Amino acid sequence: MSDPMMNEEVEGISNKTYEAALARSARIEEDIQVNPKKYRVLTGDRPTGRLHIGHYFGSLQNRVRLSEMGVPTCILIADYQVLTDHDAYQEISQNTKQLVIDYLAAGIKPSDDVIIYPHSYVPEANQLMLPFLTLVSNAELSRNPTVKEEIQAAGLKAVNAGMYTYPVHQACDILFCKGNVVPVGKDQLPHIEMTRNIARAFNRKFCPKDQPVFPEPDALLSNAPMIKGLDGSQKMSKSRGNAIMLCATEDETAKLIKKAKTDAERIITWDPDNRPEVANLLLLISLCTGEKPEDVAARIGEGGGGMLKRELTEALNEKLRPLRAERARLEASPDYIRQVLLTGAEKAREMAVQTLNEVRHVMNMEI
Repeated sequence: MSDPMMNEEVEGISNKTYEAALARSARIEEDIQVNPKKYRVLTGDRPTGRLHIGHYFGSLQNRVRLSEMGVPTCILIADYQVLTDHDAYQEISQNTKQLVIDYLAAGIKPSDDVIIYPHSYVPEANQLMLPFLTLVSNAELSRNPTVKEEIQAAGLKAVNAGMYTYPVHQACDILFCKGNVVPVGKDQLPHIEMTRNIARAFNRKFCPKDQPVFPEPDALLSNAPMIKGLDGSQKMSKSRGNAIMLCATEDETAKLIKKAKTDAERIITWDPDNRPEVANLLLLISLCTGEKPEDVAARIGEGGGGMLKRELTEALNEKLRPLRAERARLEASPDYIRQVLLTGAEKAREMAVQTLNEVRHVMNMEI
């Protein structure tokens, strides 16, 4: 995997650590093609709203790819973590079900190896918090750059303890199922490094040298491009009002794209550095059609911003038409959605109970 940030420091992660993570990710990506059952992927989202096309191109397609390859996959809906920086707890249940609909419509197929579940329904996994917290210092939690960014993004003036312990809870989510691969962008590397440190510290303190309880999970670093919002300047986000939701109709999609920001130049060119707004729309077309963005730009040329937006509207609506049809079908099947979650939670609990029993054994807490 190539990455233009290879030689730049990720905040909170040294160049050496980042390059080591990148090298491990490349080896895993190669090996996972041959030995998919050797890995267990842990991935997921917080239920703060429905998903948009940035999620689809940035992570959903990759989850579908890995699960179709036969990689055991645990898809977590992190409902407890919504409480750390959101007051919209009244909507958690509905948002959880909408996430499941988005997952299934995108092509995720629940099976013995692919489960979807909310972590509030897996109490045994959450019990790992206490022993894990004893392995982490307050200083480590306070300087986690991802937590700092999330506090800033949420505009929190009073920060609850749940926000500071969020990386430890994430470690519980990864390690309870012995997850050894976590698909992330480089901004999430500090969380993965903390999980690796917790696993290492637990094994060193409590386990015989040749019998570790937990794997040290690796990041599967995404090479998916960051999808900017329709304003062309910020990451796509529902809260910023610059997103196209997967559940949007074709007419709604057309209206949103019509308002997308471009620039004053008539001729369309591929120039991400100097024309980021135009480049973002070209990138979206290329993700829908499989063309190179520079080829899309050359084809549109003097057609200008109007033709660019029309092409994007047609390409995106064509790409999402099957997904949206499946979404509509799933919306009419609430009992099935609930059963997917309950079945996933049951299978997750089976893994969590086994892991918690191992933890009790090595910590001499069995009765």
